[in-house]
Amino acid sequence: MKHAQEKIVQAAVLLIGDELLSGQTQDINLAHIAKRLQECGIRVSEARVVADNVNDILAALNHLRKRYDYVLTTGGIGPTHDDITADVVAQAFGVEISHNEEAVRRLEAQYTGSDYTLNESRLRMARIPHGARLIDNPVSGAPGFMLDNVVVMAGVPEIMRAMLEHAVSFLEGGALEESRSVRVHLGEGDLAAPLKQLQETWESVRIGCYPSFSDGKSAGVRVVLRSNDASLLESAFEDLLGVLRKMSENIEIL
Repeated sequence: MKHAQEKIVQAAVLLIGDELLSGQTQDINLAHIAKRLQECGIRVSEARVVADNVNDILAALNHLRKRYDYVLTTGGIGPTHDDITADVVAQAFGVEISHNEEAVRRLEAQYTGSDYTLNESRLRMARIPHGARLIDNPVSGAPGFMLDNVVVMAGVPEIMRAMLEHAVSFLEGGALEESRSVRVHLGEGDLAAPLKQLQETWESVRIGCYPSFSDGKSAGVRVVLRSNDASLLESAFEDLLGVLRKMSENIEIL
């Protein structure tokens, strides 16, 4: 992992799968990806969910890869007919796709001595767009891959997390973003005007306000400040605390 200290590096996440849109599967990959990339100095700025449809995946992928430094996809690289992500990525970049010798070797090693045979369907997982770099999969053998700025990973959370750990080793991160948080027993409506003024004062600090409820009643809000400039963040946070202390005695710095 390399870091460009002053550069803001942004990524998009493309979650692929009919099961996500039908509600049959609840995605937990996005949160993990966002947190892990944040640690590497890469900000997830957009996320999309698309069906297992060639045109939908292609349109989303082409838009996102041109807009962001990186695009990370999950899903659609298994052995079944609806696993079409690798083919769409090849189409997006205008390259051929075929069985990758190293990917085949890894699958052979994975299935040797197992209860399953490496049939033609499973060999589909070794089809890699030409010019792509393989991403290790220590869980089930079948690798993901990276082509240009697109990282392609499995949708199964355990496998995706293992792939992501290898992928981040060759992504270039930027300035690390830090955050400060405070919880206060006020409503969003009470804080709307003060936070708007604070945001105008500290334009380069991102300010978020997140309410919570308990037994149907307001339990207050959590205000989060984020910035790549640590000193600027601290100054803005002190300004925030000054505002909040005039409004409430029930303040908890998180």
